[in-house]
Formats: sequence, structure tokens, C-alpha cells
Amino acid sequence: MKRLMIALTCLLAPAAATAHEIGTTEVRLTIHGDRTWSASITTGPLSLLNKLEAEAGLPPSRNLDQDALRQALDHARNALAQHIDVRFDGARSAEAVSIASLDLPADITRPSLVVISATGTVPSAATAVTWQYNLAYSTYAVVFLAAGRPPRTIWIEGDDTAGPLPLAGVMPPTHLGIVRQYLALGFLHIVPAGLDHVLFVLGIFLLTTSLRPILIQVTAFTLAHSLTLGLTMYGLVSLPPRVVEPLIAASIAYVAIENVVTARLTPWRPVVVFAFGLLHGMGFAGVLKDLQLPRGEFLPALVSFNAGIELAQLSVIGVAFLTVALWYRDKSWYRARVVVPASLLIALTGLVWTVQRTAAR
Repeated sequence: MKRLMIALTCLLAPAAATAHEIGTTEVRLTIHGDRTWSASITTGPLSLLNKLEAEAGLPPSRNLDQDALRQALDHARNALAQHIDVRFDGARSAEAVSIASLDLPADITRPSLVVISATGTVPSAATAVTWQYNLAYSTYAVVFLAAGRPPRTIWIEGDDTAGPLPLAGVMPPTHLGIVRQYLALGFLHIVPAGLDHVLFVLGIFLLTTSLRPILIQVTAFTLAHSLTLGLTMYGLVSLPPRVVEPLIAASIAYVAIENVVTARLTPWRPVVVFAFGLLHGMGFAGVLKDLQLPRGEFLPALVSFNAGIELAQLSVIGVAFLTVALWYRDKSWYRARVVVPASLLIALTGLVWTVQRTAAR
């Protein structure tokens, strides 16, 4: 048990205030009719600068104003260019990199975006292109556009390569390809990228050692987040992230605190979990809303993404049950040594995130 608590502490300690890493970077790669190409990389400016500084062995910049951050990124253009790899038929293309826009709020600690532009020429005989950008540390979208063809969205992991993508006769992805792509994306949004959702599911798991009430709560959670995920994606309901994200963190703390103050599953627990699931669904929708879901495959992509989330949640519960509850749930000390300490750690993490996310907005 001591080892379990140490492992859980190590897991929670470095957690960031926001846990939705998927989608924080987006790339648009365009092949133009005049045999040139352009790419735009939209990402967080301060995190981008910190990655480049870490690579150069420099301490990370922190309290920069708008002008200082813009200047630092402008000076880093040559270093940034080394992380953009565009190849035509295997041959690397020389690119020119510039800061297209840097839209920063007055408070530099608040979420902001920078758009990096890269341009180059397309060899006359080229038939395919590949893209790689190794400053993204999680799953991100590459939207590929070629003259006369519909946009194609490819999700890749970190420094993986997108392509080769044919320059002529670009075919849209198949139905099966869409299902596979968004099923994987939904799973990855929970494991490993969605620590806040993982902690909420673990909070559900800890209160009882019986699988039936756990599955009832998870079903309520799934129905709720499926409902608001779909309604939010279709534009029928909406709450800004500055409201949703702190509330998601607060829901984690509430469920964990309830595990400490009561040893029995209350009749209203599934109702509370359902209500919190509505919030989590809006958080899931925030990952996809602005990231080019294919128009003709909107519903299959949405359903597949949600199915991936559910598979990840069940995986988390399965691992927790097989590694902890199955062996120790009948022990007299199970609640005192496992449920209460783990719930307190989860509650503390949720409260810290609530404060951080509220202050960051």
C-alpha cells in the first residue's frame, strides 16, 4: 500500500492546471497552384519559446510582456525552422519561417496563440509530400489542403510524420479510416492526456468495491458527457472554457471529498455524477470544436471519438480494479489505507486545479 501511495503522489504532483493537451497545436499545410506550399502552425507562444530554450540549455522565460515575447520568438526563427520538416518525394524542402501573428492579451499568463508561417517551393515533378514538426509533444491535427481538393485532417502524435500525402488525386479518408482515427483520438484524450477525467473516474471507482454500482455511475457519466458533447458540437449549448474548466476541476474535488466523508454509496450519487458528466462533455467538445471535423463524416467522427473516451474510461477502471480492489477490497484496512488517502490526494489536486484554472481565466 505504501508503494501505491508513493506512485499516486508522483503521478499527481507534476499535474498542470489544464489537462487537455490534445488540440493545443494545429497545422494547416497548403499546396498552391503556383507550385509553392505554405504551412501555418498555431500554438501557445510561451510554451513554444520554453521548448526552444530548453533545447538550447537556457532557463525558461516566465514573466515576459507582449513585446519581449514577440522579440524572443522572432530571434528564435532559425532554431524553429530546424523543427519543421517538409519533404517532397523524400527530399527536404527549404523553408522560410516567419511570425505571422502573435495575438496576446494584456495578461501574458492567460491563454494566447501564436501563428508561425513557413513557405517554400514544390519541385515540378513531385508527387507526394510529408510533414513533421517535432515541437508538439502530444496529439495534434494537420489539415492538408491541395488546389481543387477538399481539406483532409490527419491526427498525428508528437513528432510523428504525416504522409506521404499525394499532391494529385487526393482521396478523402474512408468511413473506416474516420472511425479508427477518432476512436484512437478519443482514447488518447483520456489516456494519457486527460488526467483530470482519469481522476474523476478514479473518484467514482474508490467509493465502492462492487463493479455493479461503479458501472452504473460510469454509465450515468457516459450518457451525460455524450449528450453535451453532441449538443455542444452542433452549437446547441455552449459555455466558455473559463467556466467549464474550473467546474470540471471542482467536480473532481467534490467526488473525492464525498468518498472521504461517507463510506456508502448514496442514492443521489449517480445523479451527481450525471450532472458533472454534463460539464465534462463540454470539456471534451472543446478539443474538437475548432479542429476541422470532416463535414461529410461529422456524426461518425463524433460517435467514434465518444466511443474512444468510453473505452479509455473502462480501461482505467479495469486496471484499478485488477491491480487494487480485486486483491484488497475485503481487507479491513482497505478504506483507511487506500480509499481515504487516495481520495484526499485526488481532492487536493482538484482543488488546486480549480484555483489555478479560475486564476488563469
